[in-house]
Amino acid sequence: MRFLQKIIVNAVLFLALAGFLQNMFYVENIWVSLGASIVLALLNMAVKPVLFILSLPITILTLGLFTIVINAGMLSLTSAIVGSGFAFSSFGATMLIAMLISLVNMLINSQFRKP
Repeated sequence: MRFLQKIIVNAVLFLALAGFLQNMFYVENIWVSLGASIVLALLNMAVKPVLFILSLPITILTLGLFTIVINAGMLSLTSAIVGSGFAFSSFGATMLIAMLISLVNMLINSQFRKP
């Protein structure tokens, strides 16, 4: 059930960020947002751990800031898989969206964490 909640939260977050940052981020409709959220969740389970291990030296050297680049790469890969209904204007925009998604997910997780 927790997996489904994360997917729905990310789908709503994609729609909200696309509305606020219209020149930087485009989501065609709610179904594309939901599909992109599912693709991102699957990529985060399959590809992200491998990338994190491979980039561990540079992540340590940058005190963890390289994780933002990894998250932006995951969003770019999601955009490539989903297609033209889910797009970013530039990699800088992708990094900004990745930071915002990480921040909001961290805040939501801290509020709903079981004691």
